[in-house]
Amino acid sequence: MGKTSKDKRDIYYRLAKEEGWRARSAYKLLQINQFCNIFDGVVRVVDLCAAPGSWSQVLSKTLFVDEKDEEMRKMVKIVAVDLQPMAPLPGVIQLQGDITESGTAQQIIAHFDGALAQLVVCDGAPDVTGLHAFDEYMQSQLVFSAFSITSHILQHGGIFVSKIFRAKNVNLLYAQMKCFFKEVTCCKPKSSRLSSCEAFIVCKNYCPPEGYKPTLVNPILATDYTACLEQLEGPMNKALVPFMACGDLSGFDSDRTYPLNLAELSDEFKQFDYKYTHREVLQPPTEPAYKRACELKRNTELETHTHQQRQKTQSKKPAKSGKSREVAQSDVIDEFEEGCFERLML
Repeated sequence: MGKTSKDKRDIYYRLAKEEGWRARSAYKLLQINQFCNIFDGVVRVVDLCAAPGSWSQVLSKTLFVDEKDEEMRKMVKIVAVDLQPMAPLPGVIQLQGDITESGTAQQIIAHFDGALAQLVVCDGAPDVTGLHAFDEYMQSQLVFSAFSITSHILQHGGIFVSKIFRAKNVNLLYAQMKCFFKEVTCCKPKSSRLSSCEAFIVCKNYCPPEGYKPTLVNPILATDYTACLEQLEGPMNKALVPFMACGDLSGFDSDRTYPLNLAELSDEFKQFDYKYTHREVLQPPTEPAYKRACELKRNTELETHTHQQRQKTQSKKPAKSGKSREVAQSDVIDEFEEGCFERLML
């Protein structure tokens, strides 16, 4: 593969190098700001999972370098947090730490001289495996960790922006964020590839529920689950739904196959002189949807009927002019694959 091949395939990759951005992801934050105006009036910002620093670079250039008001520039404080070190940026305080630890939140607040952040952004993502359900779960856990530390460091009325994967359970994430923010928007920047299920959730006007106490406790990651739950305080932090096994645990197992003659199973059935007798269903469905199919199958006519119905359906479809049968079939397959892709990825 040549040196220029990626420049041809990815215009934002090429532009990022030409305009001096550390990564193409810089355009995603710029485009989010164009639509949502998340930088308006902001002077205290935190960039979580910051390395290699493209989003921190956008924050630095927009809020610090390009700021002409010297007094306003002195007020700007940007804290970039990541486990990995990154090259320095003007006006950016680098903090090498873990976003799941309370000490990191305390250090961030200390850099703000005791004040809270007005904007928290997170462009972090796990290494994808190609297993969409697993990747979505891993990303949701990263968003959970990012929001957990955000609840410690974000002021009321603040803004939270995070990368998400739009998949099966993304509506649950929307509902959860709606409990803490008055305005929640899902944004798909133009620089984000259409083939990618990534998007960005923009949450404005932070307003936690009454009684909520910020915590970094994650029961899923705890080695002692019981002790972890005891650390949660307040009705909003701790909501347990009891799981009860109903019925006699020594009774029949619904996942097991039993012999027809239960007397072979144990002496308990022998003493009752149990004998198996086949019985019809007490009350079958009166008009089931499959009644007609059962009648056709009973008369060995189901296959013929299905074939006739298929021919009728195909005869009603308008012929595609100028296309061979093979091309028409490939179009149908492409539409089917595209529909499956949308269901899996979006």
